[in-house]
Amino acid sequence: MPELPEVETVRADLAAVLKNKKILQVAVLSDKSAQPSPEFLKEKLTGRSFLSADRLGKLLIFPLDKKLYLLVHLRMTGQLIYADSQGSRAGGHSNHGKKEDLSPASLPNRHTRIVLKLSGGAILYFNDLRKFGFCRLVDEAGLQEAKKSYGLEPLSQEFNLDALQKMLAGKKQKMKPFLLNQKFIAGLGNIYVDEALFAAKIRPDRLAVSLKLAEIKNLHSAIQRIIKSAISMRGTTFSDYRDSRGKKGNFSSRLQVYGRGGQDCPVCGRKIKKVKLFGRGTHFCEYCQK
Repeated sequence: MPELPEVETVRADLAAVLKNKKILQVAVLSDKSAQPSPEFLKEKLTGRSFLSADRLGKLLIFPLDKKLYLLVHLRMTGQLIYADSQGSRAGGHSNHGKKEDLSPASLPNRHTRIVLKLSGGAILYFNDLRKFGFCRLVDEAGLQEAKKSYGLEPLSQEFNLDALQKMLAGKKQKMKPFLLNQKFIAGLGNIYVDEALFAAKIRPDRLAVSLKLAEIKNLHSAIQRIIKSAISMRGTTFSDYRDSRGKKGNFSSRLQVYGRGGQDCPVCGRKIKKVKLFGRGTHFCEYCQK
């Protein structure tokens, strides 16, 4: 699943091309992907114009005129593909690493779930192999309700040391699942949680309540530093993620522990351990992290 840096990359790229584009026609090819219903989406989206592109955690938020908002979550295999006379740009996951033809002539394809025909001859496709993602149209009240599921943005002013300290206070929860909980910090996932905990020298199975102030400071700093760096490098790529220009993210070259189970720790030289924690593959150094 793409995490905050990957989704932010898609958001920034689409913001540049979607602004002021009018939705001329809506086609729903999979009812499951259209929320609250295909009929509602087609009726209310048609004629609306994109004003900008925002994001909260891993959720893409597209403000439209008439105070409506198109919410898009890519989940495991979602893609947003923008096509015009210049070609196409895909942001999200490709078909499990298999090379795909995403040229305008090849779209829609068998993974296309929703098609938005836009002014100026452009088209926005929502593709989703496994149909876990969604496009949901809401009003202002619906947007505020959706935001209740998300905690603080890790790069926001609100996410300061005091806020993180208060979040952790009294939590008898292991650090890995705590940091993965979107209701605390929005946008962190498996990759950046492992990397932040390694940088802060904190074991992923430590109880949140056990962290000392110095460790909380290190963790706060590590989260912000790693997220900023990953955004600057357009995210991380393993097998199938692409940004909205169709390019792989470059942060994978800077990963210290994630995906490196059994390899040498870059700090102490001992083997990086991989375990299952909270149902997720978790990478850490049992010597460097305490």
